[in-house]
Amino acid sequence: MISMLTVELTEIFDKWYKKLRDDQAKSAIDVRLVRLAKGNFGDCKSLGNSLYEIRIHCGAGYRLYFVNKSNKWILILCGGAKSTQNKDIEKARKIAKELTC
Repeated sequence: MISMLTVELTEIFDKWYKKLRDDQAKSAIDVRLVRLAKGNFGDCKSLGNSLYEIRIHCGAGYRLYFVNKSNKWILILCGGAKSTQNKDIEKARKIAKELTC
């Protein structure tokens, strides 16, 4: 039996995704979100304080940032590219802090 996770997207992530013009990257992101819901985290690493980064090996080297609030619920905070990684991590930390206050 496959244990499903609830994956929710913030408005910030949704806006970023809708502006993304790379259709191949969008497809890769869609696949990763489906796999994530099935518990397959793939190429993912902890950034500390319950913040994680998913690396998408496509196009500009896209990243998705999320918090795992329980064994059953994940919130995708924001996304970005390798070139904006440091700025995106700080943004994700800020969003996570605001949502947990």
